[in-house]
Amino acid sequence: MNIAVIGTGYVGLVSGTCFADSGNNVTCVDIDEKKVKTLREGNVPIYEPGLEAIFDRSIRENRLHFTTDMAEAVTDADIVFLCLPTPPGGDGQADLSAVMKVAGQLGGMLTDYTVIVNKSTVPVGTADRVREAIAEQADPELFDVVSNPEFLREGAAVEDFMKPERVVIGTGSERAADIMTTLYEPFVRSGNPIIVMDERSSELTKYAANAMLATKITFMNEIANICERVGANVDNVRRGIGTDSRIGKRFLFAGIGYGGSCFPKDVQAIHYTAAQNGYDFKILDSVMKVNESQKVSIVRKMEAYYGTNDFSGKTFGVWGLSFKPETDDIREAPALYVADELVKQGARLIAYDPEAIGTFKRATTQRVLDNTTFVHDQKDALEDIDALIICTEWNEFRRPTVDHFKDEMKQPVIFDGRNLYDLDRARNAGITYISVGRPSVIHEEVEEGRKV
Repeated sequence: MNIAVIGTGYVGLVSGTCFADSGNNVTCVDIDEKKVKTLREGNVPIYEPGLEAIFDRSIRENRLHFTTDMAEAVTDADIVFLCLPTPPGGDGQADLSAVMKVAGQLGGMLTDYTVIVNKSTVPVGTADRVREAIAEQADPELFDVVSNPEFLREGAAVEDFMKPERVVIGTGSERAADIMTTLYEPFVRSGNPIIVMDERSSELTKYAANAMLATKITFMNEIANICERVGANVDNVRRGIGTDSRIGKRFLFAGIGYGGSCFPKDVQAIHYTAAQNGYDFKILDSVMKVNESQKVSIVRKMEAYYGTNDFSGKTFGVWGLSFKPETDDIREAPALYVADELVKQGARLIAYDPEAIGTFKRATTQRVLDNTTFVHDQKDALEDIDALIICTEWNEFRRPTVDHFKDEMKQPVIFDGRNLYDLDRARNAGITYISVGRPSVIHEEVEEGRKV
């Protein structure tokens, strides 16, 4: 098929590249001339495992193209995917200005029947609004509008796209449903379902899925907070409940909160939609409130450990800046909040991340930049620091055993926001190790050195 993808952000670039790799002719559109030039030159502007290989192959085989001219891409397209940003406003409402602007332009570009697909995460009722906007300039017989939410995990997006657990298609049109089913059938040969439903249910499905996962994460963080108060170990609790098939093992790891481009935005958006329709979504009130406090909970542990909130004269190492491993995305990353809070309290930082240093620098405050040294080797973030803070669970942080910290750190004190290390190993390694929802390991020799 001929496919146009409007928007080359994370979802648009991954979707367009994967569709091209499966044999379609794909043209991606973006208004950013510099970005389009970069893409045409064969450079991938985001870090996503596996993406570069299929990107290169699709360009080499002339199936993936980039342009700033939307009409050029849309005129011959069988399907047009809208992969546009829908950032949250101050009240949590998703900003649809980019989606509606493009919808208003599409009508005049359609010459043959075309399926218009909302791939962006959008509020319930957006398909109706897009349909109305296009119909102002085009015969309604020339197009159908479909909701097709993405369920891509950053760090595993290519795998998720190529082997989806399910494909959700929201449309009341049999013709559009047949075209979309034909497009996705190569991706579900193992038998995973293509679920066709109405547009509004499809739109709500994406929000409901992310809100449910965010709630599950937040629940375990609450359990972790209780564990710290009663002397329990959240790892044991996780194993105890995760074997219940009704609950499952995934998204039960305690930490310093969720971040990224999806969970925070989608929780806010479904909460806003509920309020606009006269419903008080009390669970999500709590989810958002708890997650905000959880992001800086590690700073509260540091204040308790040092007995002060004045960190003047102290230098802390930070491992991990991205909101999760295997991505350079720092949107709503806990590290942003932890760094800002510590610098406010007088600390200096030495920070390392395998992929996200550049994106972190562009997103953080000038105050943090002025008080942070960024290094490109994780060992360099251990030199002459008072403690190490772990904000992201990159696999390479697991590979050094806890035994090496005592030799490489001035003060082997670790505040671990992702529970990377075994408590017994930490105890035997002679370090002070404070994590989330687990008993703290306080080593007497380290404490004596700290007092001196």
